[in-house]
Amino acid sequence: MAVHVSATIVPGKLELLRAWIPDQPWAVGVDTSSLTRLGSYRFDDPAGEVGMETHLLGTADGRVLQVPLTYRGAPREAAGSTLITTMTHTVLGQRWIYDGCTDHVYATALAATILTGGREADLYWSTEDGLILQRGDTHVQGSSSPSRDLPTFDRLVVINQDTTTQMRGDTTLILYRTPNQGTESVGLTGIWPGQAVPLLLAAIG
Repeated sequence: MAVHVSATIVPGKLELLRAWIPDQPWAVGVDTSSLTRLGSYRFDDPAGEVGMETHLLGTADGRVLQVPLTYRGAPREAAGSTLITTMTHTVLGQRWIYDGCTDHVYATALAATILTGGREADLYWSTEDGLILQRGDTHVQGSSSPSRDLPTFDRLVVINQDTTTQMRGDTTLILYRTPNQGTESVGLTGIWPGQAVPLLLAAIG
């Protein structure tokens, strides 16, 4: 599950996305002059160390962009240029924000969600009276493939091709930066406000 606490974050998530996305190779040809939030979904890190949130954004030319981020409490070793920025969180302290597709924890969680028929993490608000379940606005579902072993991505290779990002480890994950009506049999689909028909978000190649 994901727990939200009342806090101020600087820079804000939409602010950092608006600054970072226009320079990304998968955004070439997309009008990113304005970006609006459509929804988001999270995965759980079994170790409880890495926050994982995928943002769905509306563009000025009417498209949808899918952008996973990971949030860490310390710099990721040998992360290089995959660091997007640091963020000040008034409860959690300084956070290091990474392109999720370059983070092996995110790739592993995405593959597991697809292959086990999983879904997004439940969201809770932390209050003085305890945790309160928050109704999410975005829902994702893995197709499942019980005959396949869960892959690892300890040696993760990332390849951007047009509006897709490939994450290669024990297997190849394909993230569709612009969700579509694809028919891949082993994948992740989702719905969000304004999108009642499930679209394909990711697939295992």
